[in-house]
Amino acid sequence: MGEHDAVRMTDDERDEFLDGSGTGVIALSTAGDDPPHAVPVSYGYDPIEEVLYFRLAAGPDREKGNLADRAVTFVVYREDGDRWKSVTASGRLVSTTDDTVSREAIEGLERLSPIPIVDVFGEPTSEVEFEFYRLDPERFTSRVERPMEP
Repeated sequence: MGEHDAVRMTDDERDEFLDGSGTGVIALSTAGDDPPHAVPVSYGYDPIEEVLYFRLAAGPDREKGNLADRAVTFVVYREDGDRWKSVTASGRLVSTTDDTVSREAIEGLERLSPIPIVDVFGEPTSEVEFEFYRLDPERFTSRVERPMEP
């Protein structure tokens, strides 16, 4: 087995990797010295607008608290054979129910594959209240492991 090096994906490789919808881990900012609140979530990716959409559990009983305008980092990673790939996106969540983004959000959501439901709630998903949010990344990083050049 040869040596591998992690390099930046092209935008097309990143878009193909994110491929419409899937799951990843979102880390939400917290107050003070508290660690970020990180949870697995479902997402959809719109390669035309280069934005991510999330279906997030909401409500007063949720640990996440208020989500609108929250600073987040989102990570998707996967092993492909004996090599790995990852994409990290950082920015602020925008509620798709906000009148100023609702039309763009609807158009973006229509371009996606269905966003899967991640069942980590300990209760039937039919009893969980979900809200949709968009992340227009301020920073996008992507890495793929490739054979090193001789």
